[in-house]
Amino acid sequence: MFFTADTHFNDPRVLRIDRRPFANLADHDAALIDRWNDIVGPDDIVWHLGDFARGDAAAKAALLARLNGRKQLVTGNNDNLDTLEAPGWETVQAYRELTIDDHRVVLCHYAFRTWNGMGKGAIDLHGHSHGRLKPMTRQFDVGVDAWDYRPVTLDDMLASRPRRGKAVELTP
Repeated sequence: MFFTADTHFNDPRVLRIDRRPFANLADHDAALIDRWNDIVGPDDIVWHLGDFARGDAAAKAALLARLNGRKQLVTGNNDNLDTLEAPGWETVQAYRELTIDDHRVVLCHYAFRTWNGMGKGAIDLHGHSHGRLKPMTRQFDVGVDAWDYRPVTLDDMLASRPRRGKAVELTP
């Protein structure tokens, strides 16, 4: 299972605003598609946490058809009706909670200050901030800007942050 957000396919603003390292929009889109398909297989589940693409319905459907995996959309602020109704999404919703290997996971396009189950170890996955927010405990930006322009697994996210070590008892 993979997570991603803020692909912004066919959106020239990301080259300027987010300073993505691609010469042009065609190179950007091709690189993101290649990086997605390099790690996602046809039967893998991918949760896209919003801001998928600009363009008309046909362009969005064509993009989804080129991307491997069983795609689920958690809507973002730039996802219009053409995106929500594009063939290729298995599910479309604004918010979702999952359990993955005993981890309770909250999915939304937006980062939460607090989230359901936060005090009981739940993990918050979000997009929208393009890797610019200061990390919080058990909160991860899954946007492509934060993960080398490719989807990421929960295990990779959890391994990316050092865990607190056990307290060492000092003897006099």
